Amino acid sequence: AYNIHVNGVLHCRVRYSQLLGLHEQLRKEYGANVVPAFPPKKIFTLTPAEVEQRREQLEKYMQAVRQDPTLGGSETFNSFLRKAQQETQQIPTEEVVLEVLLSNGQKVKVTILTSDQTEDVLEAVASKLDLPDDLVGYFSLFLVRETKDGAFSFVRKLQEFELPYVSVTSLHNPEFRIILRKSYWDSSYDDDVMEHRVGLNLLYAQTVSDIEHGWILVNKEQHRQLKSLQEKVSKKEFIRLAQTLKYYGYLKFDPCITDFPEKGCHVVVSAGNNELNFQVRLPSEQIKEGSFKVTRMRCWRVTSSVPMSNGPSGSSPGKSEVKLELAFEYLMSKDRLQWVTITSPQAIMLSICLQSMVDELMVKKSGGSIRKMFRRRVNGALRRSDSQQAVKSPPLLDSPDASREPMAKLSSKLTSVSLRGISHSSSANDVGANDFHGNYAFEGIGDEDL
Repeated sequence: AYNIHVNGVLHCRVRYSQLLGLHEQLRKEYGANVVPAFPPKKIFTLTPAEVEQRREQLEKYMQAVRQDPTLGGSETFNSFLRKAQQETQQIPTEEVVLEVLLSNGQKVKVTILTSDQTEDVLEAVASKLDLPDDLVGYFSLFLVRETKDGAFSFVRKLQEFELPYVSVTSLHNPEFRIILRKSYWDSSYDDDVMEHRVGLNLLYAQTVSDIEHGWILVNKEQHRQLKSLQEKVSKKEFIRLAQTLKYYGYLKFDPCITDFPEKGCHVVVSAGNNELNFQVRLPSEQIKEGSFKVTRMRCWRVTSSVPMSNGPSGSSPGKSEVKLELAFEYLMSKDRLQWVTITSPQAIMLSICLQSMVDELMVKKSGGSIRKMFRRRVNGALRRSDSQQAVKSPPLLDSPDASREPMAKLSSKLTSVSLRGISHSSSANDVGANDFHGNYAFEGIGDEDL
């Protein structure tokens, strides 16, 4: 059997024959010209080298299917992964109570089936809170890890190919929780959410929590004004004031390492307002701050790697050694592109944030509305919005700097991120150009910007 990992966590175990069955079903539904090629059957027993080759081919196949907007969003593909997840974790279908947290620590208990997918659970939570149907799409469920000080470290957004109850219980660690949080970036959409009492309360709770955890920057005078609005229970005014503050609506990540402006710098990254914000501690202990606009990122990729080393590594071999990296190619000036790398266990969550910012920008550019952008179920299948389906694949991109120190490159863990397909590289020495996210919101720098 093959282990399928999502974000470095075991999602399910499947046999070659099950994957072949999925492939045949996809071909029947979508046609042979849409579905990627599948590793062929062999008559004789495979040698160890052939076993490894097949594993790599199956991995590339699964990533290619997931990256295709039609196949990756199809009910056939997603239900296959959900069923396999449930079978692997050996959790029978039964009614259970799942606890979902709100930003203020309040717990919402919903009765669901263990086999309920992410959207079912989200709708159950919304229904319990009396959140109207047309606002459900403004929120998402996130898997978080509770830190010692009561704050949350974001692991990832729960996807449509998983069962939230199974995802959280199979981690066997009470620190992992599911939290409800808004899932859009443009604060002008707050107006839609604030129209309704429950939406307003959820947004207010999240804003208060972000201020308390220091995610939103507040000076003494602003703090005094906010306190007074809180005492008057003026929630809308409180949010309006918060919207004017620095880092409102940003997601803050755990401290990590970057190679910008030089190797080995400690950095705190925040995502919001169509940018990644860096607060970098230089080797001289000086703190510098700067932002990378998502529209200036030509492409990005997530890779996981293990340093080349001989001999055993500590008590849990391989576990502490795996490094996740997000690298993006940034237009620094008119003719200068530069790779910037962030080494963080949250690299995939960072990539998901970039992708959703780009999706939101594209919907706005095409004149679409965010309400239409949210996937709704059509005959039991999830449909991506038309504006996303209409996007053409960007051209092939160059590989990142090959002179970086040698790493035994494990496969890029891209399975859980909605990718834009990029045509496969023909050159053998190109390290997986198809692992890139091409960014179709990329814009050049004009003279006036310089």
